Amino acid sequence: MSLDQPFAASYRRELFPPIDPFAEGWLPVGDGHSLYWYECGNPNGRPVVFLHGGPGAGCIPAYRRFFDPDQWRIILVDQRGAGRSRPCAEINANTTQHLVEDLEKLRTARGVDSWLVFGGSWGSTLALAYGEAFPERCSGFVLRGVFLGMAGEIDWFMHGMGQFFPEAEADFHAAIPREDRGNLLEAYYKRLMDPDPAVHLPAARAWTLYETRCSSLRSRGGDGRLTSDRFALSVARTEAHYFRHDCFFTPDQLLLNVGKVQHLPCTIVQGRYDMVCPPATAQRLAAAWPGAELVMIEDAGHSALEPGVRAALVRATEDMVRPQVRL
Repeated sequence: MSLDQPFAASYRRELFPPIDPFAEGWLPVGDGHSLYWYECGNPNGRPVVFLHGGPGAGCIPAYRRFFDPDQWRIILVDQRGAGRSRPCAEINANTTQHLVEDLEKLRTARGVDSWLVFGGSWGSTLALAYGEAFPERCSGFVLRGVFLGMAGEIDWFMHGMGQFFPEAEADFHAAIPREDRGNLLEAYYKRLMDPDPAVHLPAARAWTLYETRCSSLRSRGGDGRLTSDRFALSVARTEAHYFRHDCFFTPDQLLLNVGKVQHLPCTIVQGRYDMVCPPATAQRLAAAWPGAELVMIEDAGHSALEPGVRAALVRATEDMVRPQVRL
């Protein structure tokens, strides 16, 4: 059953304490790509794979802390072109289908039979695409800030968020000459793919800053990664590549195939004021997935680290490992 109700304000469980990896490495997946992965928590615990957003954003240490390290074997991976994976910001042989197959290669390489799939924003997209391709390898899902890769969602990112963040939109437009703004995605794509750093880096910084400024209900300071040109380029170039190709989906692909995973447990955590991935999409997914629980956070935007969202995500992972417990 889908629950369209506020998350209890009294439940404000903090993240688990910081934790270091007990294993890490690079996994060659073909096409010149090598994925950085690492594991934390209990080597004998229940496996969970964390899928970061973007595409192109990579993992950060805070993402390890949604999971009880005594209960979970936490596997995190930087997708093609993202984070510490090699080569950085590479879009050759970088499609949703490649990323899905990469997850299967990682699962096999790490000796995992099945795992909980945890993903936010683009990570929720990839989680569903993977689950629909390999449902027998999934024990359940925790999804946050749902994005289904549909044309309307991409158009909203490029043109809709500015209705609520006009200052951010003005700066986003200012990075492109006025005569090229008729097709903003194409104008950014052209610049982001240019091999000259003098061309692609200003575009990458503008794109990434725009997204970041629209991601929180209340600004809590900038993301430290924004000072990294490597991060800006991997996010902006990869997102533009995926957007320009409709995220490599056919229309409504994920919704039409959700029946393949409907037998599995799923918790969807959604910020009411998520301007990057508006809640209507999460509602559509919950309506198509009768067994999923939709937890609407009334005082949150898109970021996974806003207080209500992070508390709900921690509760979701606790419920998944101990499904008989409902706090």
